[in-house]
Amino acid sequence: MGGLDDLYQELILDHYRRKRGEGTLDDPSVAVDQNNPLCGDEVHLELAIEDGRVTQVAHTGQGCSISQASISMMSEALAGRTLDDALGLVEHFRQVMHGGEEADEERLGDAIALQGVAKYPVRIKCALLGWMAAKDAIQTYERETQEAI
Repeated sequence: MGGLDDLYQELILDHYRRKRGEGTLDDPSVAVDQNNPLCGDEVHLELAIEDGRVTQVAHTGQGCSISQASISMMSEALAGRTLDDALGLVEHFRQVMHGGEEADEERLGDAIALQGVAKYPVRIKCALLGWMAAKDAIQTYERETQEAI
């Protein structure tokens, strides 16, 4: 390992140790829970959504360094995006993890550091946990607001 791999390793450890978005929101628009029963990773994700845009992301949970760093990176990547753009980003990350797309650093931000996880199939679910929680949260929000109309 060296160069870019070392930088990515440091970035993952930094997000694991100093999780961005960790905590809860006073009045979330939607909240979901996801877990990976195979390894015990858990996340409780809360989104604040205003005018079709993710304005805040907060999370709590526990798990391996990959899952927790990925959730931290996802929190930074989603904040400020429209719901459609956020869902598109989640799908891009999922495709990167499954080898279907090349990682777009501009879209992923720090989450580009996780592209190497795709080489380890057993860790892909760890990296995807928070992103799938975000997809679930956005779809739940859209379904609930649609039903309210």
